[in-house]
Amino acid sequence: MALHVPKAPGFAQMLKDGAMHLSGLEEAVYRNIAACKEFAETVKTAYGPNGMNKIVINHIDKLFITNDAATIVKELDIEHPAAKIIVMASEMQEQEVGDATNFVIILAGALLEQAELLLKMGLTPVEVCEGYQVALDKAIEILPTLTCHEVKDIKSSSGEQALGQAIKSSIMSKQYGQEQFITDLVIEACSSILPEKSTFNVDNVRVCKILGSNLYNSSVVNGMVFKRTNEGDITKQTNAKIAVYTCPIDITTTETKGTVLIKSAEELQNFSRGEEMVLEEQIKAIADAGVTVIVAGGKFGDMALHYLNKYKIMGVRLMSKFDLRRLCKSVSATALPRLTPPNKEELGFADCVYVDELGDTSLVVFRLDGKDSRMSTIVVRGATDNFMDDIERAIDDGVNTFKGVSRDGRLLPGAGATEMELSYQVGQFADTLPGLEQYAAKRFAIALEGFVKILADNTGVKSNETLADLYSQHSKGNKNAGFNIEAKGSSLLDVVEAGIIDSFLAKYWGLKYATQAACTILKVDQIIMAKRAGGPKAPGGRAPDDDDA
Repeated sequence: MALHVPKAPGFAQMLKDGAMHLSGLEEAVYRNIAACKEFAETVKTAYGPNGMNKIVINHIDKLFITNDAATIVKELDIEHPAAKIIVMASEMQEQEVGDATNFVIILAGALLEQAELLLKMGLTPVEVCEGYQVALDKAIEILPTLTCHEVKDIKSSSGEQALGQAIKSSIMSKQYGQEQFITDLVIEACSSILPEKSTFNVDNVRVCKILGSNLYNSSVVNGMVFKRTNEGDITKQTNAKIAVYTCPIDITTTETKGTVLIKSAEELQNFSRGEEMVLEEQIKAIADAGVTVIVAGGKFGDMALHYLNKYKIMGVRLMSKFDLRRLCKSVSATALPRLTPPNKEELGFADCVYVDELGDTSLVVFRLDGKDSRMSTIVVRGATDNFMDDIERAIDDGVNTFKGVSRDGRLLPGAGATEMELSYQVGQFADTLPGLEQYAAKRFAIALEGFVKILADNTGVKSNETLADLYSQHSKGNKNAGFNIEAKGSSLLDVVEAGIIDSFLAKYWGLKYATQAACTILKVDQIIMAKRAGGPKAPGGRAPDDDDA
């Protein structure tokens, strides 16, 4: 008879062999905090204009070189359950604001680091969370009082200037030294499609990356640019009337199979001619409707191209349904499922549709001048794909900042000034609290100081001295004192005078998401992991090959 070894008593005996169960402060809480601290340390060095780049190789061996926290987090594919909560918080920040994802990760990591000290002092996780929540409420209450600008009308000269400074600060953290040129591109692209009443849509600004030349040869096109060439011989149409089809431009094939019995060469010739005549009649009807450009989601047949050239119609094929939908929105067209002549409401319009060439890349440009444009394209030039990808991420941050300011025009001092003022005021407020919450509120203030420390460390300046100088300035009531990233003379400067300002929404949601993530992790007292399904993975991450034997 086989010996039966009983399982360990407790929760583990209810789980399958291979499952894990961790509980208590030592096993669950401290482990979670350690993982999150490690994760925050990884992205700390990428914070600010002097942040370092990371090389990230994702699960399909694609290479990323960037200091954009959102991209790093997305491609790392983190598995640890506690660190994943911070990742989810940073993803929510990316969706809500489009910027300051690193802010969320670093603040959540700093709050957990400070919480570890409080737990070792004897406080319970619940008491720490309550203290953090009180401090967060106070910080959210203080935040509107720190506003340095409020953009009420984006199109006014003062509004445009403040908006430019906010976008420049956002882009500076990704592309330090080239921020002014990229800011000008973003403002030009966004202003040209800014709706009168409805909210600004980020998807209406496209980026087209073309290898070669340098960044300063990048430009903005009102309309859309596609990295394709045309179909047929016509390469340019002005005042173009556009018909968009989702079907192929070719002889129509029937849904059911049929058999045709042909007895002579003459019958064969008549059959072929009949098909050609049907196709010609279709394209002639489209040309009679005034169409000068046909855009299709399917292929162009040789016979169809012959008739397009005959009736002087330009053909463009777009492989992506997403691009087809965007083009319809841009030129105000309706996508048609069958090759039928469009009516006036279904026709799109563009001032000019033409084929161009940049470097060795063929382009088809749909240009709309004036107020008719609903979409703009930033054509980015660069020496490498990785460089252009990073520029695209910087542009994305700038466009999201534009959207945020168009929703809420309040702007805050940047360069660590807002964080230091919040830290000072929350610290003062913590001293007035009667219970154990004051310890957690005080640690919340210390966590906020960390941003200036990271900026100074990444710049190569003594962070403790900078922190002391800034604290001294803020205690005297100088709310706009921030860290001077160039640090040639003094390491401090008036950030509002220097034009370094941040979006109110980015800080507001960043504080909320980071604190909620930290409190969620602190309230975890058990980690229960079921046994993983499936057998062992194949060696080398691929299926075994019989030819290797």
